[in-house]
Amino acid sequence: MPPRRSHKKSRAGCRRCKVRKIKCDEIHPRCGNCTKHGVPCDFEHPSIAESLPPVDTPRPTTSTGSNCDSPSTSTLPPTPPVASSTPLPLYRKPEPLPLTSNSKGSRMMELKLLHHYTTITCETLAISSPVSEKIWRDTVPNLAFTGANFLADALLAVSALHLRSHAPRDQELIRASHSYMASTLSEYGASLSKGINESNAEALFLTAALIAFQSTASRIFTRDDSGDLTDRSDGYALPLSWFHSFQGVKAVVASSWQWLRHSGIVVPIIESQPALNLDLSGHNATFFGQLLTGVEDEVLRLDDDPESQLLTRQAYQHAVAVLDWAHKIPHTGAPLVFLATVSRRFVELLEARRPRALAILASYFGLLKVLDSVWWLKGVARREVMGIVSLFDPDDEEWWPRLQWPLRIALYEGDMIPPDIWGADWAVEKALLDQASQNGGFVSHIELLSQMFSAMQNMPPSMPDALDVVAHQSALSRSKAMDRQTLLHNEAHSPR
Repeated sequence: MPPRRSHKKSRAGCRRCKVRKIKCDEIHPRCGNCTKHGVPCDFEHPSIAESLPPVDTPRPTTSTGSNCDSPSTSTLPPTPPVASSTPLPLYRKPEPLPLTSNSKGSRMMELKLLHHYTTITCETLAISSPVSEKIWRDTVPNLAFTGANFLADALLAVSALHLRSHAPRDQELIRASHSYMASTLSEYGASLSKGINESNAEALFLTAALIAFQSTASRIFTRDDSGDLTDRSDGYALPLSWFHSFQGVKAVVASSWQWLRHSGIVVPIIESQPALNLDLSGHNATFFGQLLTGVEDEVLRLDDDPESQLLTRQAYQHAVAVLDWAHKIPHTGAPLVFLATVSRRFVELLEARRPRALAILASYFGLLKVLDSVWWLKGVARREVMGIVSLFDPDDEEWWPRLQWPLRIALYEGDMIPPDIWGADWAVEKALLDQASQNGGFVSHIELLSQMFSAMQNMPPSMPDALDVVAHQSALSRSKAMDRQTLLHNEAHSPR
């Protein structure tokens, strides 16, 4: 009789295998038995251990599919029709159990996240507006409690991400941030697909804004360190999800402005943004004007038809005009407007990695340097500018010189960037804001966009995106109005 084969006893098996009294292979993050039976494993989700039934055989559980156990984003809900042109940011779809479990751990996590949101996180969502800060702290949670589950989950998701910024390796917070945002996207998309109406417009707008915050803040946790100037592997990934999520906010506003314009919640948040006054005349020398040098040659060389040439030209002009405007008043949070106001065509140019679009984007990230103290923007300027610069050749005589300003700003060490390095005088910032407010606030800009957008709803499908067209026409009309005011002012003060 052969000797009995020795075997290793399992002492560190998962809780489910111990309850069933079977050998656990101790494979992480999901043991073989749990994988075979399609059930959650407490190696992957420690919070479920205390809720497992104390029986020999666990209750049958329908498998959620292998996609739930991988970080794949392919299982996320489809983008709703209302924002088909502005896809939502992608997040890992988690195991749904942490959200549905009634365990003490889950309840304590929700209390922890809600407390953190109402005491700390809410204060970081408004750059320079005490009024909107109070709305984010008090009014928004109360609105979520009225049945807007997707808004409640969005609050918890952003709060979890904020806590993660202080404890990036905390697995409970990682699961919570993914879980709540996945739940947000699912219910948010379902609500959008049913249509926006008076009863849900506010909650959908606020959720879209929180999704945009989440998309931006998630970049903190990427492991993309390709900002080394010696790296030519093109490993740097553009943060296109930022544009998609902020453009999603714009799409929701355009679709629901008939209700939002009367909202005591949404209007103060929008009005906290400085008035958008762009110079699209082309008559004045501007700080970022060199980014448009040679644009006509590029358009004629790379765009085939007149319509594409017009859209590309306008996309560049509009993006640079926003940079010039934000550069003068950066401490107001003005640079953040760039993500929502640029055209869809500009995002397409970024996706194609056109050098001019990349250089404009690098300058945009340079502007964010003054907001480096905000947790969801911390380190963004340096990381993204260095990443974009890594896509260029230092011997490129056309584009390398145009990257020097964002490079100099991104690498600057110090709390306050001197005006001579920044290129603008901080002392005139308030005067510029007062002057801009005379032309109406941000709400008046949206009113004009809404009117023009409504008038263009009957455009044939072959026409350019209506939001892009009206945005450019609105900015152009405001620019012409500013030119007329300047001319009248000069005539009034000219010597007779």
